[in-house]
Amino acid sequence: MPEPDPLPPPAPAPAEAAPPTQPIEKAGLLRKIGSGLDWLFGFAALLVLLAACSVVPVLNFLSLGYLLQVSGTVARTGRFRDGFIGVRKAAVLGSIAAGIWLVVWPARLVSQMWKDAELIAPGSGVARAWHAGLVVVIVITLVHIAWSCVRGGKLRHFLWPQPLRFMRWLRTGQKFEGVQSRITEYVVGLHLPTYFWLGLRGFAGALAWLIVPVGILLAATRLPVGGSVLLSLLGGGLLLVVAIHLPFLQARFAQSGRFGALFELREVRRLFLRAPLAFWFSLLITLLFAVPLYLLKIELTPTELAWLPSLLFVIFIFPARVLTGWAMSRAVRHEKPRHWFARWTARLGILPVAVAYTVFVYFMPYVSWNGAWSLLEQHAFLVPAPLMAL
Repeated sequence: MPEPDPLPPPAPAPAEAAPPTQPIEKAGLLRKIGSGLDWLFGFAALLVLLAACSVVPVLNFLSLGYLLQVSGTVARTGRFRDGFIGVRKAAVLGSIAAGIWLVVWPARLVSQMWKDAELIAPGSGVARAWHAGLVVVIVITLVHIAWSCVRGGKLRHFLWPQPLRFMRWLRTGQKFEGVQSRITEYVVGLHLPTYFWLGLRGFAGALAWLIVPVGILLAATRLPVGGSVLLSLLGGGLLLVVAIHLPFLQARFAQSGRFGALFELREVRRLFLRAPLAFWFSLLITLLFAVPLYLLKIELTPTELAWLPSLLFVIFIFPARVLTGWAMSRAVRHEKPRHWFARWTARLGILPVAVAYTVFVYFMPYVSWNGAWSLLEQHAFLVPAPLMAL
């Protein structure tokens, strides 16, 4: 029998059109740029919030606690990026503050027009009309602010209110249950009690270390020259020892959460042997960045502007806390002490840094506005603001 003809090969499937990857890539790039800008805005807002809290009594423990938490987190993980805690949440608060500042401008302008009308023609119809308009604008502004916060508090929510969506939202049932849960989740996520308790204990531990050397230096300012020199040398020597160890004691306390870690001097010295150069560099930055902040205390800052120097205080202290945590993390990761050359190089490098800082702090009362009492303002270890300005 003749063989059957072979079947014809199947026709090739039509080539599918290439997916439009370019628009998707552009959209992803725009999202990344937007996320990066939002992060930068959140970090700036975070610094402002820390500075604002640092000049308010009691709330300044929140600021100190956050900075200690930064140091402890980096010490636990060893990653710098983990030290930027709550940046996204700060971006929301910053957006709300900036949005409110923008949307209240119409009310300010109408208020000024009403005041001018009252000044020119008190009780006139024009003045009453401007007053009625001011009430309407204030009500609309308050609704606008509340609606923008309900939508998420982003700056774009304040700039584009979407009134039709607002009307649809008003007709929905149980509209406030989701809002309440989001607000509760956001507030709980701020961890304010944790920061406050951490800052309060960190302040108490640092004060316990500083009270003796600072008290001796204060007493030396009230004695004759002979006794003053001897007490100054004693107090300066003790302050030198405290300045060398206290940043790392605070980082270890924040890392472990134990108050007793603030006094484990032997453990910190043991950790120093494992990462001596990292300890030296972080201490150098901590004390070096503290020096310009003392210069801001030469003149008394007005109370209403006290947060501006505190902003510089936070900007300088934040990287110091991050580096201190990084040095602790390197010490924890290394199981054995480093080479003797590295250890002695760090020791010989730490000594002049600590001596220079101590000498600078000793002479600052002679140029500081608060005189000898400025010795209490050890902002490198205590709250990131001059205590005398609180």
